[in-house]
Amino acid sequence: MNHPDKRAESDELGQQKNMTDLFIRHFGFWPQLSDRERDLLNAHTHAVHYERGTQVHRGPFDCIGVLLIKKGQLRVYTLSEDGRDVTLYRLFADDIGILSAACTLDAVTFDVYIDAEEDTDVLLTDALAFRRLSMANIYVRCFAYELASKRLSDMLWKMQQVLFLSADRRFAIFLLEESEKRKSEVVRLTHEQMARYMGTAREVVTRLIKYFNQEGWTTSGRGYLRIEDREALRRLAGTY
Repeated sequence: MNHPDKRAESDELGQQKNMTDLFIRHFGFWPQLSDRERDLLNAHTHAVHYERGTQVHRGPFDCIGVLLIKKGQLRVYTLSEDGRDVTLYRLFADDIGILSAACTLDAVTFDVYIDAEEDTDVLLTDALAFRRLSMANIYVRCFAYELASKRLSDMLWKMQQVLFLSADRRFAIFLLEESEKRKSEVVRLTHEQMARYMGTAREVVTRLIKYFNQEGWTTSGRGYLRIEDREALRRLAGTY
């Protein structure tokens, strides 16, 4: 008969191994960490589950740390002075959220809000522990700034779309990107979700879907839209 303490110890070792495996796969600086630094990372990283609709990060009021998404989806957005939110990008399984630890990066002062769009499981590395690692290890620091630069580039591209691209072109780009992420011709989102992710009004999305359907580029039903003419969307998006 197995002793309860031994079973608990075995479970803990299994969880630790799974966490280390994720670090090896996703944290490019792992091979350059000393044993002491690896112990610090392990000790200050824990699994967190966020229910759909949970606010994960509250902009300037939070600096929770680095998020490694195991399962689910997080939406990263900013708020205007009048309270309107604009989706900047989304994080899916195997993505890393670094701007939730912006306080650890001296050159990054952009505050973001993060919500769970689905039930989401993450590994959360405490912000103070990550700052200690980045201050002591150049590989960690370079990894963090490189990732932050990529996210800021994503945000700049989104702002360029909102400011300079027509609504129909933005919608074509959005549908192609969603299809690529999901590896499917079917985009299962409501009009409201599409509008939120694009940073526009629901009525605009409804008009665009009607227009795209009339052109034969898409068909749609309750809670989904199917791409029927990918090449037409690519031409409209400017990626043909």
